[in-house]
Amino acid sequence: MSPKEGIAILNGSLAPQGAAIKLAAATPALFKFEGPAVVFESLEDLAKRIDDPALDVTPEHCMVLRNAGPIGAPGMPEAGALPIPKKLGQKGVTDMVRISDARMSGTAYGSIVLHVTPDAASGGPLGKVRNGDRIRLSVAERRLDLLVGPEELARRQITPPSVPERGYAALYRREILQADHGCDFDFLRKHPLGNAAR
Repeated sequence: MSPKEGIAILNGSLAPQGAAIKLAAATPALFKFEGPAVVFESLEDLAKRIDDPALDVTPEHCMVLRNAGPIGAPGMPEAGALPIPKKLGQKGVTDMVRISDARMSGTAYGSIVLHVTPDAASGGPLGKVRNGDRIRLSVAERRLDLLVGPEELARRQITPPSVPERGYAALYRREILQADHGCDFDFLRKHPLGNAAR
């Protein structure tokens, strides 16, 4: 039970269409945070490197997982609860800021920002984060910001995943909506008669 709201919706330069944080499961001391990013490109990259003793990470970093959203994974798996790196867990670290375009179980806990929208594979700013970029989280202001100038971000190019030519994969890629629209298929949404424009 929580005496206040259990979930907060964030917006900002890193989540132009929104992101979510489960306040009831997060550490209040991390509700206001600024620190450098450690980026994982995919679920496979996360699994490969998270427990590597050479991983350049401290409790003052925020871990970023991308390409785990509706398009990137694909399917937005329940993988947003990034584990604490083994080297930090062995030192007693139990929580740190983690950010992803994935989702997580309702029973998971930690200071984890989820559903970052648009997802990285759709060209969202999450896809442009680099190791060492500073990220600012403010629950009080409901903000999540990438502290990189617009000129530098414009120089960073994202290569979108290839689009299947046909079949279910092509249908999914063409029609799936982002997290702020429920990750539904666009063709299943009700449109007023005569106004089926997307």
